[in-house]
Amino acid sequence: MSQLAARAPVPERRAEPASRSLWQTTLRRLLRKPAVVLSVLYIFGLVLMAIFADRLAPYGYEVQNLRASRLNPGAPGHLFGTDELGRDILSRVIYGTRISMSVAFGMAGIQVSVGVILGVLAGYFGGWFDLIMMRVTDIAFAFPDLLLAILIMGIRGPGISNIFLALGVVAWPGTCRLVRGQVLAVKELEYVQAARAVGQNDFRIMLRHLLPNVISPVIISATLGIAGWVIAEATLSFLGIGVRPPYPSWGNMIANLRNLIFGQPGLLVAPSAVLALTVMAFNFLGDGLRDALDPWLKQ
Repeated sequence: MSQLAARAPVPERRAEPASRSLWQTTLRRLLRKPAVVLSVLYIFGLVLMAIFADRLAPYGYEVQNLRASRLNPGAPGHLFGTDELGRDILSRVIYGTRISMSVAFGMAGIQVSVGVILGVLAGYFGGWFDLIMMRVTDIAFAFPDLLLAILIMGIRGPGISNIFLALGVVAWPGTCRLVRGQVLAVKELEYVQAARAVGQNDFRIMLRHLLPNVISPVIISATLGIAGWVIAEATLSFLGIGVRPPYPSWGNMIANLRNLIFGQPGLLVAPSAVLALTVMAFNFLGDGLRDALDPWLKQ
């Protein structure tokens, strides 16, 4: 009996289900929030609008019809009316989406890429590189972001490339300092010391052990910051130092129509509403990501 018991097959243990990854849990929590879901759908619609603006816009953004100028919203053939030059406001709002989405995601890319790289290097290596980076960020923080961008635009002149240059200069210092602080807190932990002890090189340690621990606050910061970049681009265009006419931006459209605010305020509704909804959507998305990625809010 003992031999039979010894030879009896041992029942296999059923594999335990794999735990959900961080991003699966984050997505599940985001889908529970109706405001976040609506914001994502709205932003996705803006991206599609920017890509297919040529097909969606009923008119070209530069097409003028002086006989049909200053038409109120709801006029035949012009859902949102026309401006003082007879240009269709709906078409210009659609084309203006290209500028806003390009600046929004372009600045987020610059903020994340430059800020993360410099922040990880400064926090990990320290020394003179860390000292230089922190003094550069101190200088950048000494000037309000928008005023510094206006100064750069005043020197360089209007244009979309100069907008990216001006906003890119002020985009990365905050992320750099945020990542540096996270790296300083993580690099002395036991598993990083163990990775160093087994002979892993600095690049592998930064890529596999430090970066995954700092990416969550960076994503939250970048998402919340997108709304600020949209407002910054609209402000520069409103002041006349942003996008070059006749290409439309929501900011320069509001600037051109502001003289009609008392006589025909309905013409200002479309660009102003789209700008406000876009800022709200990115803010809701950023707040939702912050709540979903915050470990203290896990139930």
